[in-house]
Amino acid sequence: MPHFEIEKSLSITGLIAGTDEAGRGPWVGPVVAAAVCFPNLEVSSELASELNDSKKLSAKKREKLFNKIYASNALIGIGQASAQEIDSINILQASFLAMRRALEQIEKKGNFVDFVLIDGNRKPSWKWSCQTVIGGDGISLSIAAASIIAKVTRDRLMCVLAEEYPMYGWDKNAGYGTKAHIEGLKKYGVTPYHRKTYAPIARLLSSTKE
Repeated sequence: MPHFEIEKSLSITGLIAGTDEAGRGPWVGPVVAAAVCFPNLEVSSELASELNDSKKLSAKKREKLFNKIYASNALIGIGQASAQEIDSINILQASFLAMRRALEQIEKKGNFVDFVLIDGNRKPSWKWSCQTVIGGDGISLSIAAASIIAKVTRDRLMCVLAEEYPMYGWDKNAGYGTKAHIEGLKKYGVTPYHRKTYAPIARLLSSTKE
């Protein structure tokens, strides 16, 4: 279960943010990142016992924890990078851009972030001191909370986009390449929200030009 051992080992007295993103794999929509700080590394035992990697939780459980995190003492920032930005700078850099925007959102409220823990194994070039943590959403409470905030936020965004384009099943598949999504693409084509540099979309666009 996630804990604060990594955060405590840093011997930092200021704010430590955990960051994670959701939506690197889907063919459509933004990539969304969240940053979460628990001031003084304090969280209720109940919440600490429930937090985990968002992928290991049901959608219903994630929604409940999303609300509990917001009701806690946590400082939360959310950022996103659009499909156009993903196509322009690639998904890794777009993920880092979304993380930066999430951290900046926390700092705009007057809270200076001293250190950042990043889920994964790649470090961005930015102003914050940081450390990568492979599988961090299952290790660090800060990252686990960020993974839940990012996932729920993105799923909700995809439901909104599905209202505009109901033919692809985004409210159910979150933009991944499911059968319903593929059938929608074959029948209705590519939307402005699709990531045009992703291979399946690029192939479809290429075939329609021929």
